[in-house]
Amino acid sequence: QVQLVESGGGLVQAGGSLRLSCAASGRTFSTYAMGWFRQAPGKEREFVVNIRLSSGSTYYADSVKGRFTISRDNVKNTVYLQMNSLKPEDTAVYYCAAMRGAGYAADQGRYDYWGQGTQVTVSS
Repeated sequence: QVQLVESGGGLVQAGGSLRLSCAASGRTFSTYAMGWFRQAPGKEREFVVNIRLSSGSTYYADSVKGRFTISRDNVKNTVYLQMNSLKPEDTAVYYCAAMRGAGYAADQGRYDYWGQGTQVTVSS
């Protein structure tokens, strides 16, 4: 089992920045990749970004490309999401997820573990 705990959410004005963290514990050696997803009120959960832990290769949704940056610290078993130039449409609950094996990064069904989510609210 892998446990994931997100932190760093909050309220920010449009154009501002936030950094989310996702700390993993448990059988973290079994983790192949980590991802961030988000769910806005009344909408389905959507893919944001994914990172492969060994290579560091990343895959971003078009909606956040150039504004968000994912990184990882394999020693601390932590993944970060730096969010810049935030927009009101970025308002959502952000979830961290872990994938044990290779798979399509944006496919929620390929992720084996999920965090509880952290709220990000961007005011206009």
